[in-house]
Amino acid sequence: MSSVERSETKAQLVADLPPVIMLCLLWLAIVVVVAVFADLFAPAHYTTQDLLARFRPPVFLGGDWDHALGTDHLGRDILSRIIYALRTSILIAVLGTLIGAIGGTLAGLAAGRLRGPVDLSVMMLTDVQTALPSLFIALTFLAFFGNNIFLFIILVSLEGWERYARLARGQVISEQSADYVKAVEALGAGPGRIVFRHLLPNIAASLVVQATLNFPGTILLETSLSFLGLGIQPPGTSLGLMLGEGRGYLLNAWWIAVLPGIVIFLTTLAMSLFGDWLRDRLDPTVERD
Repeated sequence: MSSVERSETKAQLVADLPPVIMLCLLWLAIVVVVAVFADLFAPAHYTTQDLLARFRPPVFLGGDWDHALGTDHLGRDILSRIIYALRTSILIAVLGTLIGAIGGTLAGLAAGRLRGPVDLSVMMLTDVQTALPSLFIALTFLAFFGNNIFLFIILVSLEGWERYARLARGQVISEQSADYVKAVEALGAGPGRIVFRHLLPNIAASLVVQATLNFPGTILLETSLSFLGLGIQPPGTSLGLMLGEGRGYLLNAWWIAVLPGIVIFLTTLAMSLFGDWLRDRLDPTVERD
């Protein structure tokens, strides 16, 4: 595909964006900007306490604009904590998704290209991962090895890596019989060049779609672990940790838990809808009007 054809394809994708998807992309853009520039948007530091301002309600419940979304049980500003928590949760989810995507893709490429014992071993690992939920595996490792931010990110990356492996393996097996692969093999190209210069670019679109579909699950895994007290630890903050801290105050200060929960819901919903739309647009087997 020439550069002109690629430009026309991108322009057509933008022109065909439904209003719902445009809203999803707008929300995701806001999330990314707020997470990256949290220091500029937060009205206060997320650890700043004011015990005289405990349980202040949000402005829409009669509170004041000094704490637009209210305060928690320690007088900390909820808006500031959500902004910084968003940075932490998004960073962990992005790193976890990237590590899982890279690891799963490499495993799938190796399995599809080498076949034999390598293929058997990779498929056996993917079956084990499918049989054991990522949350159960993460809980087991954290119980034995304790809480560590690097271990935590690795455990989060286990969410869905087997999907990349299966997808890459199936695509490689299918593409290996294509004429362009036989041509570069006849020209003496090595296995590495064939995989990374020819096979991988042709299956990249499917892998990107899978990443957008897998990202919400990664966020939910991080928030679930933090909610249970096994993820980010105080004085740090994350959306899941805020949910866990606010669950004891749902009757008298529900905004402590509900507001970060709404952010989690909107972010995962927006990414899921965008991933579904992107899959429908890029999947040639889907019939479109």
